[in-house]
Amino acid sequence: RLVFAAGLAAAAGSSSYDVTFEVTLAPGEKASFDVTVHPEWAPLGAARFKELLDSDFFGGARFFRVISGFMAQFGIHAKPAIAGEWRDKKSVDDPVKESNKRGMISFATSGKDSRTTQMFINFGDNANLDGMGFAPFAVVKGDGMKIVDRLYSGYGEGAASGAGPEQGRIQGEGNKYLKKALPKLSYINAVRLTGAPAKAGGDEL
Repeated sequence: RLVFAAGLAAAAGSSSYDVTFEVTLAPGEKASFDVTVHPEWAPLGAARFKELLDSDFFGGARFFRVISGFMAQFGIHAKPAIAGEWRDKKSVDDPVKESNKRGMISFATSGKDSRTTQMFINFGDNANLDGMGFAPFAVVKGDGMKIVDRLYSGYGEGAASGAGPEQGRIQGEGNKYLKKALPKLSYINAVRLTGAPAKAGGDEL
């Protein structure tokens, strides 16, 4: 069911703003990068991201599909019950105004008007995605892609074509499955407005 429409996007605001991704690249190796969200590029996508940000959605979420030269995908909640709640909160599509170039962030889809919580960061120039309806809503700032480039990519594509995780199992088992089967995945500790104080205990779930 579609529960996200233009009114909600307008309520979320139209001015760009910065957020900081605090991540664990590998055990004991933490880093961060900044992202600018641009509601004028994709108002509904930007509003959904703000909704997720305000819900503290991202803590513990794995970069579960990282393909060198292509993109890094994330956005399934660490806890299956919460992931399940969001699966039905689908957003209608935005027109594609910007191209999926290196550093651009777009929501993943499974077809028309199917965006929920999964998104990806483009590693390269993926302009071929533009015509498929993937609308960038944000971009990694400055040298931040030097950090994104270090996200663990050793598992490659997801099952069954690669050594990566099964998305159905991520949805159904959450981090319990990922921590056991794919322990090297990089993950998000927290996403916060840039300049806001870090929350105590913002770490792996």
